[in-house]
Amino acid sequence: MRAAVYTAAGGPEVIQLREVTTPEAGLDQIRVRVRAAGLNRADILQRRGRYPAPPGWPADIPGLEYAGEVEAVGHGVTRWHPGDRVMGLVGGGAHAEAVVVTQHEALPIPDNLSFSEAAAIPEAFLTAYDALITRGRLQGGERVLVHAVGSGVGTAAVQLAHQLGAIVWGTSRTASKLERARAYGLEHAIDTSVVRFPEAIGQPIDIVLDMLGGPAFSDNLEVLAPRGRLILLGSLAGTRATFDIMPILRKRLEVIGTVMRSRGLDERIPLVHAFTEQVLPWFNQGVLHPVIGATYPMTDLAEAHIAMERDETFGKVVLEW
Repeated sequence: MRAAVYTAAGGPEVIQLREVTTPEAGLDQIRVRVRAAGLNRADILQRRGRYPAPPGWPADIPGLEYAGEVEAVGHGVTRWHPGDRVMGLVGGGAHAEAVVVTQHEALPIPDNLSFSEAAAIPEAFLTAYDALITRGRLQGGERVLVHAVGSGVGTAAVQLAHQLGAIVWGTSRTASKLERARAYGLEHAIDTSVVRFPEAIGQPIDIVLDMLGGPAFSDNLEVLAPRGRLILLGSLAGTRATFDIMPILRKRLEVIGTVMRSRGLDERIPLVHAFTEQVLPWFNQGVLHPVIGATYPMTDLAEAHIAMERDETFGKVVLEW
């Protein structure tokens, strides 16, 4: 099979399309013929040598999410059959023509979605669901602040929060991204190239969903309401912060860190099952929508990396075979 391979740590020039051995489905596993795959910031960090794949996943083939059809099943598989359309998360290796996963961590693709649309769901929506609902315990009527609202996770979080009856604020340095996010449920848009977000909010926030990291930490604590929850998902703006711990103590705040890639099956499988039952029907009903900012053939993966690094896209970047 063909796969995108990182030949070394470096820039987009280290990406090559190569012939590699096709994996075989073992006990309780399925092999998926990948038709489309999402591109994520983690793939870029891995290419730079800053985010190695977890143990058990390919060290040089990137890709954290896939959509395709089952082409082979291993012994003990009862849930899927060849030809079934599936999507899901992996620790790596999705930027290949085939990937092997356990039968319990794959999700069915809604009938009304294409492979490319499905490839834009797993990382963004599972991450947003886990952050807002599982860890953040979001309730209707609460106020939610979503940073980097034009990102894949950002556009997913806005939709989920809006669907659950929350009041949604969002930040971006690009006015056009804020305007586009309004179509998905964003009510209060904050252009951080013009104003600091604490000055623009004006009301205490119950949940902050943060992908920026260290530089925003103190401001996040400032805007949170008593018993508010800060969910840390990433560090786009940096990993270090200097802050006063008193707001955490005084307001009884929760600071919750989470990452999806390093989780084992004991965490991934329950998350997939809960998401399948609670959220996936909303895609069939047309309530939730995968947001695709750009698509590229897998042969142009380097160009897709460049576009993401330039922050040119809104929503997800999807790669197609």
